[in-house]
Amino acid sequence: MADTRSAPERDAARTRAQSHFQASERRDQLVRDEITRMRNLSDSKTAKLRALRLAKEEEDRIAAASAPKPEPKKPAKRKRTVTVR
Repeated sequence: MADTRSAPERDAARTRAQSHFQASERRDQLVRDEITRMRNLSDSKTAKLRALRLAKEEEDRIAAASAPKPEPKKPAKRKRTVTVR
């Protein structure tokens, strides 16, 4: 079926459709940018927390190495029981 609309009407329809598609693309891009920003923020927090954890573990390892070792406990003596017959 042939398009019976005039050229200006077709151009106006095409322009309206393109504006809707462009608006949708802009929204999609904003969402992608926000997701990327949040991912980068999360990655930086993770890296910071990992560095803090590793520093604390190293500190604890050094403290444990320099701390005096506790003396081992002596085994408890058994009491001998006498059975009466």
